[in-house]
Amino acid sequence: MSGDTSGVRDMATKDTGGGQQKATRSTEEVEEQAAETQASEDLKERQEKLSDDVDSVLDEIDDVLEENAEDFVRSFVQKGGE
Repeated sequence: MSGDTSGVRDMATKDTGGGQQKATRSTEEVEEQAAETQASEDLKERQEKLSDDVDSVLDEIDDVLEENAEDFVRSFVQKGGE
């Protein structure tokens, strides 16, 4: 029976090692998830900044078009009438 007992001890030792590996994997998964979350937040901030920049440029273009609309229409009508 002493042979059976040592076999059980070996298996218990191996199981403990596997449990530690799972804990390590779990920690790595948590770290990867945290990195992905941070990257996602960075992308959202970047997208918001770009969106604000695009809106600003479009507003500027709109203002210029409003100021020059009358001249543009006159120019267009003159060219069309010639």
